[in-house]
Amino acid sequence: MANNRSRFSYSLFILILILIVPSIIYFYVTKGSNNFIHLEIIGEQHHNINAFSFVNQDNEVVTNDSLEGNIYVANFFFTSCPTICPIMTKNMAYLQSELSKYDNIRFLSHTVDPINDTPEKLRYYIEKEMKAKNVTIDLSNWDFLTGEKTELYDIARLYLLASPNADELAPGGFIHSEYFVLIDKEGRIRSGIDRNKNIRGAYDGTNDIHMKDLINDIKVLMAEYKKPRK
Repeated sequence: MANNRSRFSYSLFILILILIVPSIIYFYVTKGSNNFIHLEIIGEQHHNINAFSFVNQDNEVVTNDSLEGNIYVANFFFTSCPTICPIMTKNMAYLQSELSKYDNIRFLSHTVDPINDTPEKLRYYIEKEMKAKNVTIDLSNWDFLTGEKTELYDIARLYLLASPNADELAPGGFIHSEYFVLIDKEGRIRSGIDRNKNIRGAYDGTNDIHMKDLINDIKVLMAEYKKPRK
């Protein structure tokens, strides 16, 4: 009798697993985790970011070739910005910290004020101004970029961000986008879906929820590259 009860309990346990486990797996694959969601490719005809060449805070040249094999997050700022730029830099540092265990990811912050933001000024911004705000920046995979004004503004348009412009009435004298963009290894803009089921396109660099979504979407993109290619 005891053996029959044991066999019955074991059979019931197996039946429960058969009925419940697939539902749990389905939930985590489709709802609880977005590791299996394919990110959208943004832009007309899935356009790629054109070749570029800028100089970073160490006077080193950064190009498409130097980013080969990496996905990256890009934004625009300037060191004398009195409003959103410090928040954006802090949030980029947050992204970097949260994703520090992942290889093959880079971060690019382009200045919209190349006349004043020399490599030396960028270095001072990183080591003095941001450090004073308790923002920790790891330069091993994060470049602060300057260069020719027209080329910087052209790349902003390629990222589908509003072109930065000088404006005496704007805080700090410049108008620029607060958005971050996610670029895949092929140089394409990628994006997840927001809570309203709309394609996000870009991520508000001043918004904590957007930053968490971007972290999740980066993990999705990382997982996409680990899948076997058909």
